[in-house]
Amino acid sequence: MYKYLFGPVPSRRLGMSLGVDLVPHKVCSLNCIYCECGSTTKLTIDRKEYVPYNIVIKELEHYIENNPAPDYITFSGSGEPTLNSRIGDIIQFIKRNIHSIPIAVLTNGTLLYQQQVRKELLDTNVVLPSLDAASDLTFLKINRPFYNLKIDQYIQGLVDFRTEFKGKIWLEVFIIPGYNDNKNDLDLLKNAFERINPDSIQLNTLDRPGAVSKIRSASYDKLQNIVNYWQIENVEIVAKSPVRKGIKSYREDYESAILETIQRRPCTLADLSKMLGLHINEINKYLDVLESSGQIESVRQNRGVFYKVNQK
Repeated sequence: MYKYLFGPVPSRRLGMSLGVDLVPHKVCSLNCIYCECGSTTKLTIDRKEYVPYNIVIKELEHYIENNPAPDYITFSGSGEPTLNSRIGDIIQFIKRNIHSIPIAVLTNGTLLYQQQVRKELLDTNVVLPSLDAASDLTFLKINRPFYNLKIDQYIQGLVDFRTEFKGKIWLEVFIIPGYNDNKNDLDLLKNAFERINPDSIQLNTLDRPGAVSKIRSASYDKLQNIVNYWQIENVEIVAKSPVRKGIKSYREDYESAILETIQRRPCTLADLSKMLGLHINEINKYLDVLESSGQIESVRQNRGVFYKVNQK
């Protein structure tokens, strides 16, 4: 069992992706209302070695020696990976020693205003930043950033990164009805896209309850209306995950362990991760299957979103 690696997890955009988690749960520069991992526990822009470089390298070496190669090695997890000050060193290790596997970084993009952060990501293949708003007011409402992060600085960081980075930029935009789907916000976002010039703009919305109650997902028709309104060629709607039970990394014993655990009492995502020793992103793989098959359901309580066996 690895401490800082998880998966491979089937990704909507990256195939079978081996995750590398470089910050503890839930260290982030944002506290997004839609985050399916829950509320941020440490809101910060302080970069440091949150997890040990040497242990991450040992886990990567062991995984590659003992498992089939994944489609991507992806820096992601339950926080913001660029907060780890050694992410550049780990990327360089992968480039030197694991040549055939492309590298992806899932980032909220807020730290790309820092030249050092941009430099550390230059040798990756794909960077997937997010941008849900182009005004400070909507940025505050949806993303609830660290106090001194401003939207102009955030967007300029993405613009500067585009001029320096030779790989692909797939920009994710999370649509929350009632927050960023009005004409003014959509127009401001389109202006930002024109400045950033990403290779792809990918619309997303909620799959599972977010950190805040009473927000809802956008329908496919709503997302398609936004695509039509923008009239930008490289906008796409991110489809739901592929059926995960058919993948090689899906384990029936893990599914059974999750079901047996929540049959005893409802659990949050964090509860299941702690009790079963699995990464949150790995747990999500099984929750997707169990929810889609109607075996479990989610209920929001004071401590967060709980998963329980569906008694219907």
